[in-house]
Amino acid sequence: MAAIDLAQALALLLADEAVAIPTETVYGLAANARSEKAVARSYALKGRPATHPVIVHVTGADALRRWVSHLPPAALALAEAFWPGPLTLVLPRAPAVLDAITGGQDTVALRCPDHPLALALLEACASHGIDGLAAPSANRFGHVSPTTRAHVEAEFGADFPVMDGGACRVGIESTIVDLSAAEPRILRPGMLDRATLAEILHLAPQAAAKDAPRVSGSLAAHYAPATALEVVSPDALPVRAAACLAQGLKIAVLARISREQSQDVSRAALWWSMPEEPAAYAQLLYARLREADALAQDLILVEALPETLDWAGPRDRLARAAHGAGRRTSPSSNDRH
Repeated sequence: MAAIDLAQALALLLADEAVAIPTETVYGLAANARSEKAVARSYALKGRPATHPVIVHVTGADALRRWVSHLPPAALALAEAFWPGPLTLVLPRAPAVLDAITGGQDTVALRCPDHPLALALLEACASHGIDGLAAPSANRFGHVSPTTRAHVEAEFGADFPVMDGGACRVGIESTIVDLSAAEPRILRPGMLDRATLAEILHLAPQAAAKDAPRVSGSLAAHYAPATALEVVSPDALPVRAAACLAQGLKIAVLARISREQSQDVSRAALWWSMPEEPAAYAQLLYARLREADALAQDLILVEALPETLDWAGPRDRLARAAHGAGRRTSPSSNDRH
């Protein structure tokens, strides 16, 4: 089936099937969040642990009350300010919410995506009785998230149903804010940073604590390429790259410094000059990691990112990718289809 239109996607969702949909962050593997069968189908496709919750995508702030038992004013304020957009809210769940999408917890994660195809599909689903789509990233669990239709097909095969919305504009997953405790907490950084959120909340969200709810993408090893990956300081990167080449390794380099600035590493098989600006960097990151995997390099070297709030999202993804990189089968192996 491969590329599908809105009507075909709706028909599949009504039949409790899963389809890949574009959002502004990454492509999601959408399924009816009210259907045990549909959610189980999505989990099986991804190989996702049953205890790892998913994010429910909804039409907007008006849908929140159908999913939560208590709606704090801060939740409405954030939804009205940033939805549609790359922000997920964790709130106390309503009794009817399936355990399957919460990982058995007493909280549910919700967001409204900022992509015209995703919004149109959510509205169509709502008119047919589906008021939310569980939509984790459309890839095998732990792999690099997909930001194009081709990435989804690399995970699930060319016949998998995908709504093609082009390349994702944001490129990394949403910021997740927990509003189920006394104080707001950031459980996963994204491109909405703490300072921006503080403008609406009138206080800065805290970092995640040990008692925080489990959420998507919060494991130490996640977003991982099959190729080993090292994050290296800017000063050390040229020396490390040269040493790897001297050992005969095939390397890919992702750096904000150019090849010309990097001393004698001209023999590197791949050198991608990454953007200097956080949003542009995030938009390209997963595509570059997937390209390096596809070209079967021995090692990916990535220049460490600045320790500032605006780089928190990409920095988090790189840390998790490095922790899990090289520990799974390559993208060309049969287990990915």
